[in-house]
Amino acid sequence: MKKILLTIVAVAGLTVASKAQEFGFGKGNFIVEGNFTSSNTNDKATKEKTSAFIFNPKAGYFVTDKIAVGVQLGFGQGKETTYVADVKNVATDKAFTVGAFGRYYFLEVGSRFKTYTEVGVAYANEKIGEIKVGDNTTDATKFNGFGANAGIGANFFLTEKIAVNFAFADVISYGSRKADLDGAKATTAFNTNVNVFNNFFDTAKFGLTFKF
Repeated sequence: MKKILLTIVAVAGLTVASKAQEFGFGKGNFIVEGNFTSSNTNDKATKEKTSAFIFNPKAGYFVTDKIAVGVQLGFGQGKETTYVADVKNVATDKAFTVGAFGRYYFLEVGSRFKTYTEVGVAYANEKIGEIKVGDNTTDATKFNGFGANAGIGANFFLTEKIAVNFAFADVISYGSRKADLDGAKATTAFNTNVNVFNNFFDTAKFGLTFKF
């Protein structure tokens, strides 16, 4: 009887240990992910203030154990407050993006660290240069744009359901942007970063990934 109990305890212990090491994703999993950055300055000598925030939530579904597809959003705002002859001036920029992404997990480093490559496309709407001087407001210029990118990142699992997300950098990116004005011309940009493995911590974005 004693041997039987010891065997049961041993098997139970191995089962718990095994489950504790099951970090990663599988077909049918959902993920919710987000990166948030903000900054604020306040110069009390000049009464000048600046503030900015960017929030990028994502939601994805694993169609296989290694491939996820999903949607992504982006919200951002920057504001600068200055004073000219004791008249308050407030300049505000706003941006909104919506898009889709695909992600492929290609390498595991240990049981908790999973690296991936990701491609995405997005539509952007921006309002740049809204200026309020006293009680008078100058409307912002509206811009519409399209972008695409391919980059690398990684998840480090803290628990079976929660991981830290490292969006290292875009290896390739393309963007096109045009003011919503008659006769406006588009501005395009194409960037490559082949040196990404040497400097990705200079551009990394950190967030949390939740698995369901």
